[in-house]
Amino acid sequence: MKNYLLFDLDGTLTDPKEGICTCVQYALSAMGIEEPDLDKLEPFIGPPLKDSFQEFYHMSEEQAQAAVEKYRERFQDKGIFENKLYPGIPEMLRALNSKGMFLGVASSKPTVFVKKILEHFEIARYFKVIVGSELDGTRTNKDEVVAEALQQLFGDKPVERDKVYMIGDRRFDTEGARAQGVESVGVAYGYGSMEELKEARTDYIVRSVEELQKFLLRGTEEAKKLTPSQRIWQLALPFLLFLLVRNLAMNMMNMLFEFVGTSVKGWPFLFIRDEAGTLTGYTGNAATIMSAVGFVAGAISVKTIARKVLARAKEDRKLLHIKGEPVANYAFLVMVTVGAVLGLNLLLELVGITKSSAVYQEIQKDQYSAVFLLGFVCYSLVAPIAEELLFRGIIYNCLRRSMKPVAALVISAAFFGMYHGNSVQGIYAFVIGLLLAYAYEYFGSFWVPVGIHMAANALAYCLANTAIATSAAFVSWPVCILFLVLAGGGFYLLNRQKRVF
Repeated sequence: MKNYLLFDLDGTLTDPKEGICTCVQYALSAMGIEEPDLDKLEPFIGPPLKDSFQEFYHMSEEQAQAAVEKYRERFQDKGIFENKLYPGIPEMLRALNSKGMFLGVASSKPTVFVKKILEHFEIARYFKVIVGSELDGTRTNKDEVVAEALQQLFGDKPVERDKVYMIGDRRFDTEGARAQGVESVGVAYGYGSMEELKEARTDYIVRSVEELQKFLLRGTEEAKKLTPSQRIWQLALPFLLFLLVRNLAMNMMNMLFEFVGTSVKGWPFLFIRDEAGTLTGYTGNAATIMSAVGFVAGAISVKTIARKVLARAKEDRKLLHIKGEPVANYAFLVMVTVGAVLGLNLLLELVGITKSSAVYQEIQKDQYSAVFLLGFVCYSLVAPIAEELLFRGIIYNCLRRSMKPVAALVISAAFFGMYHGNSVQGIYAFVIGLLLAYAYEYFGSFWVPVGIHMAANALAYCLANTAIATSAAFVSWPVCILFLVLAGGGFYLLNRQKRVF
């Protein structure tokens, strides 16, 4: 959230079409040019008048200056009030002020006119600074206006450019913001088209005053208060439902396999038999099939809840992620994922935790005794989708609506760790759970943690099925530290680009 907001005037706070276009029409008539269609004069709204007369009517500098004088002749007494506020502007300004934000106006229109308009609409009181151009023709470029507004807004303090938005409807606002090193917010309800704003590489684009208000106030909303029992039930219902249905499905598959295994002979792919052909157990393939069916059943059981929670979360996050993340940030995320997965696995192996857990050893035996393709599909594709629906889709999002994001991140990761039921996977899942929730918050898409979870499981599963996993050269402290440093470096680079907590 940024708390220093600079607003353009025309096309952003007010709709000045009638006044500006009529005054341009008046000035053109004085210069011997008749233009009856006011719509054709809309491009004059926003940029400096002198530049527009030169650009659109090919006037010399002297002619353009004369046209500006004729424009002001009508504008200063009549055209200035042929104007109206966009619906919702006063309410938005009041809401921003109530949150302690510092507001300013940075317009290419002369300052004296800007102040009159704001006072006429009784919204001048909301702005700490009001900056426009000068009547003598100086400070007309938007970057100069923005620079002066920043100087006045911060006064003797250093200008904190990372806490500022410049909000306007034309490419000139974006260009002025970029020249001064601040981010821009384009309003598509004004007189600059969506195409113009996109072509100017505006950082964020909103389509209405309502959307602008939500965007600027994001992160300040009061979390919905739930009673302790409501909060517990909100988390316990999907969690217990998932576990119940998953275990029930696995038990049913176990009964089915037992019936088939005792009814028919052979099938070494699924069944272990003694010399007499009697069923004595199941292979890793059978155990993996049971797990896959359990994951699918668990996912189906919470799908309806997850769909509703995810839809609400997507709407909540929409204005946080209008601006897409650059490709470089996805590369940094890959660094974190690879480094964390391999570094943590090696760390747990090197400190001896993996050998101390009998439960973990049994799980590993089942997972890695299955044929590669079957195990890969179950543990790298099916399981991640099912678990993400529950833990990031439902649990993290529900926690996030009732508490601070950092607390939601830690608690959801703790749930994820305890769910695995043994110390080795519990520690690993807790750390990876932190990464998954962080990535979800950072990139704003549920499919990012799903993709990371799949990639992490696939990487670990493939590695464990190779000789590298037992190689002394690989399972060593230097390699472990290298991967942990890779993870830390990727996280540092991501956090330097954008802080989400």
